[in-house]
Amino acid sequence: MKGRVLASLLFATLLAACGGAGSGSSGDTAQDALNRGLAAHAAGKLDDAVTAYFQTLEKDPKNKFAFYNLGEIAQRQNRAQAAESYYRLALEQDPKMVSALFNLAIVRTNAGATADAVALYRQVIAVDANYAAAHFNLGLLLRQLGQTAEAQTELATAQRLDPKLVAPSPSATPVRQASPTPTR
Repeated sequence: MKGRVLASLLFATLLAACGGAGSGSSGDTAQDALNRGLAAHAAGKLDDAVTAYFQTLEKDPKNKFAFYNLGEIAQRQNRAQAAESYYRLALEQDPKMVSALFNLAIVRTNAGATADAVALYRQVIAVDANYAAAHFNLGLLLRQLGQTAEAQTELATAQRLDPKLVAPSPSATPVRQASPTPTR
C-alpha cells in the first residue's frame, strides 16, 4: 500500500515538474492546483502546499484529496482539531478513504477517544483487510483496553501482513500517520 502511495505521489510530482501543473493562473484546473500542492507537499514546502490545496477547493469544493492532505499537514503540525476537521471533510466525500480513516483514528487516540479510534481502525480493516498498520494499532488499543485475546489476534495479523511489525512490548507505540494521498 505504502509503495502505491509513494509511486502515485512521485508520478504527480513528475507531472508537475514536466509542466503538467500550471503556475497558479486563473486558467488552472482543480487537478493542476492539486498537482502543485502534491509537489510542494513532497518537497516539504507546506505553506505552498496549503495554498495550492485551498486553490483546489476553490475549483472543486468536494475534493477529498485536498481535504485529506490539509488534514495530514495539520496533523504533522500538531493541530489536532484542524486535522480532525479536514479528515472528516474528506470522509464526507468518500467514507471509505482508508488514509483519512487511519489518520483520524490516530488523532482520536491522541485525544483519548479510544472507543472512537477502535471503531475507526475497524472501518479501515473493513475496507482494506490487508492494512497491517491498522491491525497493529488496533491490537495495541485492544490490549490497552484489556481485550488481550482479540489484541493478540490483531497483532498476529499485523505481523503476518508485515513481518517488520513484531509482537510489541507493552510499551510499544502505534504506527504513525499515513502519507499524503495522491490524486488517484
